[in-house]
Amino acid sequence: MKAWQLVEPKKFASIDIDAPNKPGRGQALIRTLRMGICGTDISCYLGKFPFFDYPRIPGHELGVEVLEVGEGVENVKPGDLCSVEPYLNCGECYACGKNQGNCCQNLKVFGVMMDGGLCEQSLIRADKLHSSRKLNAEQLALVETLAIGCHASDRGNPKEDEHLLVIGAGPIGLATLEFNRLSNAKITIMDMSEERLDFCRKHYGIDSLIQFKGDGSEKEKMLEATNGNLFDLVTDATGNQHSMSGAFHYVAHTGRLVYVGITTETVSFTHPTLHRPEITLLASRNALPKDFPRIIDLIENGTINTDPWITHHVAFDDVGSQFAEVTHPSSGAIKAIIEVAD
Repeated sequence: MKAWQLVEPKKFASIDIDAPNKPGRGQALIRTLRMGICGTDISCYLGKFPFFDYPRIPGHELGVEVLEVGEGVENVKPGDLCSVEPYLNCGECYACGKNQGNCCQNLKVFGVMMDGGLCEQSLIRADKLHSSRKLNAEQLALVETLAIGCHASDRGNPKEDEHLLVIGAGPIGLATLEFNRLSNAKITIMDMSEERLDFCRKHYGIDSLIQFKGDGSEKEKMLEATNGNLFDLVTDATGNQHSMSGAFHYVAHTGRLVYVGITTETVSFTHPTLHRPEITLLASRNALPKDFPRIIDLIENGTINTDPWITHHVAFDDVGSQFAEVTHPSSGAIKAIIEVAD
């Protein structure tokens, strides 16, 4: 059975692996149909992700078909198309006891901390599968990305008529935008890429757009957009330590700052920067089980339109030769999808 394995940074290898065993109790045998490429996959490819060891089969944004289920599985059946919730929490630690399995102290993320779905078939806990009778495999592969934004938005708790800033218009920033906009808040997007800002204008009707140039002009535009008060909620989705440190300066007094991007570098700020305006600093990690059926329902009823998201496709056989090209910033990709099987 064919799989793609990251053997070291910037090096994929096509390998043959044994077919999975029959599913045991609580397990499902799945066939990967589509895999989304996300920032985590890119960081793993570049050797910059903190929880990834080599060699490893990546793949955690997945649209899959259930082939067989083990004893005791009732939530899915053979033939179901599903999104994968890749956060395999232990169910026993302190965080899991508080229903915060996204922060499980023994967490294993499918495709990051263990081999994932960039292969033909695999076994997974059946309770981590979320089915839909209406969505196709590509849409289901987007659910995990959207779940990251859903949780980040919930952490920030946007309110109607508040001024919100999302920094970074990549997939995670856009996913956060999808849910922040449901609050009827006043949203501003900031990114270095004019093309991504145009994407937000065209597909989301966002008029308050700021291109980050690093010359101080962005702060002036922020003050104009917020009547001089800056933002009630700022979400930094860049994963860049300089952006994350600078984001404090965009938060209004008594406002909130959410970090949803991840970096291995030091994020620094002076204490008065946090203390004087009494900023609430929040981390957002992964997503919760309840987010997945919610997102599937929002796509099914048309509240979220996934059509603009998918801009590039990669054939399964071409992963090794095309991954670097399709994930390079010059490609203009919003979301690239690997077509693993039909």
